[in-house]
Amino acid sequence: MTETLAFGTVDTVLGRLLVSETETGIVSLDFRDTPAARERAARKTGLPVVDAPGRLDPALAALRDYFAGDLKTFELPIDWRLTGDVQRQVLTTLYETVRYGQTITYGALGDRSGTEVHAQVIGQVMGGNPIPLIVPCHRVVASNGLGGYSGGSGVEVKRWLLTLEGSIPATLDWDIASPPR
Repeated sequence: MTETLAFGTVDTVLGRLLVSETETGIVSLDFRDTPAARERAARKTGLPVVDAPGRLDPALAALRDYFAGDLKTFELPIDWRLTGDVQRQVLTTLYETVRYGQTITYGALGDRSGTEVHAQVIGQVMGGNPIPLIVPCHRVVASNGLGGYSGGSGVEVKRWLLTLEGSIPATLDWDIASPPR
């Protein structure tokens, strides 16, 4: 059987997300559904793109529930093919051990993953995470604050996601239906 790549989209407060999935699992998530994002996913995986209605239904439903505040744990199959060994080890540790409402520092994640890499390298791993949100790189913070975030429009998206999850307190004007500014 030839492996294939299928796309699905979900509208969220952060915009229309593009999710890519193989028969193995979710392989990428992009904060913008654009032709360039679709081409990039197809090129990186090297797989033929198919129209596979239904394949992404569980992932898209999970994302809708997450943004509604109803889903606390993503239990989706992950296809790690777009990650290298160290990145896979760090991201797997993140996915399996840092739960909704929790944060971890870059350095502590490096220690927990057993990779013995510096916090800055962990930051680079987070910046290269092909499956943000589902593999929750937004939960990784600096020892002295939020740290950076390359997803969506940047650190304000990270702040919004951490507020949704209750990791940081909401401001008086925060609203689950309002996009980050």
